[in-house]
Amino acid sequence: MRDVILATGTGFIIGMLFIRLKLPLPAPPTLAGVMGIVGMFAGYLVALRLGWGK
Repeated sequence: MRDVILATGTGFIIGMLFIRLKLPLPAPPTLAGVMGIVGMFAGYLVALRLGWGK
């Protein structure tokens, strides 16, 4: 859980830094895009559990 909190905090700070430096965000700028990434990660985990990665 500590890793998740640190990663979220780091992402938050980097997001603020990017906007401050007027750089384009290196991630999908919409919730739908972010959820697509979450879905890919969830699918990857399910495939590992099913033994497809062996």
